[in-house]
Amino acid sequence: FAGGALAFNGYGRSTQAVAQDKIRLSQWYHEYGEAGTEQAVQKYAQDYMASPEGANVELEVVWNKGDYGAILSAALLTNEGPDVFEQGVPTLDQVKQNQIVPLDDLYTPEVKVDFNPINLAAGTIDGKIYYVKMVDDTGALYYKKSLLEEAGITPPSTIDELIAATKTLGTGRTKGLFVGNDAGIGALGGLQVFSAGAQFLTEDNKPGFNTPEVAAALAKLKELNDTGALLQGFPTDYWDPSAFIQGATAMQWTGLWAFPAINEAVGGDLGVLPWPSAGGANGTPSTFFGGWGQCVNGKRPNVEAAKALVKWLWIDNTEVQQDWNLSYGFHVPPRISAAQAATQLQSGLASEIVGFLTEYGKTTTPYWTAAMGTAFGDAVTNIVRNGADPVAELTNAEKLVQTELDRLLGA
Repeated sequence: FAGGALAFNGYGRSTQAVAQDKIRLSQWYHEYGEAGTEQAVQKYAQDYMASPEGANVELEVVWNKGDYGAILSAALLTNEGPDVFEQGVPTLDQVKQNQIVPLDDLYTPEVKVDFNPINLAAGTIDGKIYYVKMVDDTGALYYKKSLLEEAGITPPSTIDELIAATKTLGTGRTKGLFVGNDAGIGALGGLQVFSAGAQFLTEDNKPGFNTPEVAAALAKLKELNDTGALLQGFPTDYWDPSAFIQGATAMQWTGLWAFPAINEAVGGDLGVLPWPSAGGANGTPSTFFGGWGQCVNGKRPNVEAAKALVKWLWIDNTEVQQDWNLSYGFHVPPRISAAQAATQLQSGLASEIVGFLTEYGKTTTPYWTAAMGTAFGDAVTNIVRNGADPVAELTNAEKLVQTELDRLLGA
């Protein structure tokens, strides 16, 4: 802690002794980019230790710089990793290795209905909930209304309309659309699955992305790339709003987190949309339902104390949830009541983007592993970059995903 509290030295060790009547907990975060976030989590820790619930706890916050995923994975293989840690989604492998414990007892019926079912499903493995969501993130297609109006373009609701708009708007110095310097392979591959009405995995854990509609949607991503009207080679990537703010592109796919900067720069000329439908009978607008949640390490000796910390911070303390999501960046508090009480999200375009999240937001399940993501990502890359046949690529990716599922589920 700042001010001379415990100094972290390894996985759960400290350079100072902890009073014998205190329970020592360590809590890990990755390095957030927003100014003030590290100081905020340190304050939350101090507030917890000053509360009746945390009076018997010595809580150490660790702010991990660098490759958080690799650092966390290595720590969880030991018995001296963090007591509480954040991650995108829990995994079945973590359950099997006792790296995470169920948190169902933190979810009373009243609490459970105050979380979006997608948030609960993203943390549920074999019927048990393994994390408490602390941040909800989503994205939107930002556009300048005046540029579309001057070109006689209606805001696009389908991928075909978006391709046409990109071509029309991208003929001059300003490009039509920015979806990342990789032509949208990273940002849009999953969205094209969702916008085609499909899922990566079905409810019974079978590959769900190898459909004619998804193949057609990924072919459209190739067509979008071939327009020559996508912004490429910009100094920052799609998650940064600089390209849109500086006028390098008429439209940009980026996150809700970028809304304050974009809104300040563009003002009344700003419009927002979900990612357009892929078309067809099952087509639907889409956006990602992302964010971070906190888990409790089953290998550590004070599991119940760790669970009590998570409950105090991310279930009971709606003031912290609003502060964390809206005082430093721009995110959605996962508890529905906390989000509804956040005035910044209740009007104008910000409320529209939150509506996209609620109505169209999708995510992967905890059974979707990094290896599966690599198989699917390689397929998208081959389709967009190399003009490979979408059906053949998805069929190959499906085989690789099924092999990983067999390993994971013991088939």
